Amino acid sequence: MTITPPASEAAEAQPLMQAAGIVKDFPGLRALDDVSLRVQGGEIVALVGHNGSGKSTLVKILAGVYTADQGSVEFDGVGDQAARLHIIHQDLGLVAELSTVENLGLGAVPGVHGFAPTRGRAERSHALSLIARFGEAFDIGIPVGRLAPAQRAIVAIARALDGWVHPRNVLILDEPSEALHASEVDVLFSAMRRVAADGAGVVFISHRLDEVLEIADRVVVLRDGRVVADVAGAGLDHDALVEFVTGASAEESVAPVRTLQRGEQMVDIRGLSGVGVRRIDIGIRAGEVVGVAGVLGSGRDILPSLVFGSLPSTAERFDIAGHEYSARSPGESVRRGLAFVPGDRVRFGGIRSMSARENITLPDLRAVTGPFGSIRVRAELRLSHDLLDRYDVRPARVEQAFAQFSGGNQQKIVFAKWLRNDPRVLILEEPTQGVDIGAKQAIYAEIDGAAQRGAAVLVCSSDAKELVRLCDRVIVMRDGVAVAELTGAQLTETDLVRHGYGLADSVSPSTNPRTARDGEHR
Repeated sequence: MTITPPASEAAEAQPLMQAAGIVKDFPGLRALDDVSLRVQGGEIVALVGHNGSGKSTLVKILAGVYTADQGSVEFDGVGDQAARLHIIHQDLGLVAELSTVENLGLGAVPGVHGFAPTRGRAERSHALSLIARFGEAFDIGIPVGRLAPAQRAIVAIARALDGWVHPRNVLILDEPSEALHASEVDVLFSAMRRVAADGAGVVFISHRLDEVLEIADRVVVLRDGRVVADVAGAGLDHDALVEFVTGASAEESVAPVRTLQRGEQMVDIRGLSGVGVRRIDIGIRAGEVVGVAGVLGSGRDILPSLVFGSLPSTAERFDIAGHEYSARSPGESVRRGLAFVPGDRVRFGGIRSMSARENITLPDLRAVTGPFGSIRVRAELRLSHDLLDRYDVRPARVEQAFAQFSGGNQQKIVFAKWLRNDPRVLILEEPTQGVDIGAKQAIYAEIDGAAQRGAAVLVCSSDAKELVRLCDRVIVMRDGVAVAELTGAQLTETDLVRHGYGLADSVSPSTNPRTARDGEHR
């Protein structure tokens, strides 16, 4: 389907930043094709598109990391009054062990703005004044690793703003809300609006389309390296935005209905405890998808590692497919048919320097190993090519380093390497974090397919909508314990959030949660 985007409105004033006709080629690939982007002062522009659509390449060109093959990038003003670009990446670039004061001082010239080693009081006063711009008071003396995610984002924004000669600059935020819950996103958005109100231009990169519709004055959509839409945010609805991003209507993006067919008890865990988790019971049958919800720090993010054996744990009972599993470790879990897609794909999902081929075959080399232990390269290449095609990884280059793929394509590679052997138990932590809507639907289809083939699936996610879409039941955690189990008509985004934040009466889960919606459709 071809979509003709509405024409952009004429700029009312000289843009703070104007990229025009940007072209960027890599060997065998045109990453950007005649891309233009303008940003006005006081404006929040959302930049959206599939993983691999060209967003990261465009930002790197704006920042001077890459050089465009054609086109130009211009900033308004001259000399000290010229607009400048400030970028906050998804990982924020903060040092978790240092305080807000110390993080704000990193890279500053001693003696400038009071950041001299001997002027601690001036440093603190300056840090307080920077944070106060966003109306969010918190302890600036504790390590930033102990702050809430939204507070860490504000520290990163404050550091980016420090030392601006004038407010007419451009701030780019790359997926700043990925680790945030609804209330924390509100804090972040207030900070972004404050920056724009002061006269800066803001570019907001996000895969969360609902947030884009809420915050953006203008939306620029990239698809396959080209701008397919540059439209005002006002009046743009979710279905239209989905169609711009995917090239397909919202109806075409809806996943097929799955019928739950429960099989044997595959996971039977009672009294599981470990760091941050106390006496959790988990029961999952073959073909069932069970979710775990909860705010950051609830134990939801620790539970997958405890089940897989990446972190030490104790349990009164821990059975997999009817067999006791006591000495748990990642290696033994793989041998028993468990697979784990971790939430942090950069640190734990793949080996960045290795190729896609090497990452895909790494967990189990038996299918590509010869009689004397050597790797059969042809078999490895054939398997890797088949999986890159099946998961629609772009570009489908088996020898390309894992680090050189976009985030969504990295996630597809991680799924490919774990699902290729049809695991008995599939453990997923934030399975679609940082991926676009197209990759998200593809991953959902793979999760549905794994369940249809008889896997017991455990999904731990901060995305309530995702849990409602995928799961037959959801256990809600708070402060390290299970406080509710939702199924059927109770399984809604609203109820998940209410229980997660302690806004509803706690509902005790069954001692061994096995209740599921037999034969129900979703």
